[in-house]
Amino acid sequence: MRLKFIPPLTPILVEQPREGDDWIHEVKFDGYRSQLTIDEDGIRICGCKGHDWTSKYRDPVKEAANLGAENAIVDGEIIVLNEAGLSDFGEPRMAITSGLAGGKSHEPH
Repeated sequence: MRLKFIPPLTPILVEQPREGDDWIHEVKFDGYRSQLTIDEDGIRICGCKGHDWTSKYRDPVKEAANLGAENAIVDGEIIVLNEAGLSDFGEPRMAITSGLAGGKSHEPH
């Protein structure tokens, strides 16, 4: 069965995270919000609006093939860390536009 794209929830930037078990928090990284899907049609990576970017992300697609999952949807941010260990929004964009989005390690989280 082909799994459908699920639009991601949009995080809200706040000064102080709320406390309690009813809240989920995520760190804001500078990258591209993406959804990786594994199903009978193969592996796809779509941007946050559902556009297919699979051909732009060769390495993450190869790594996803090693997960051994028959069906999965993984929501995350595709990032590139700079030498200081910080996410750098310009790096994934440069890798995509230059066709090199396969030369660095990208991890969903």
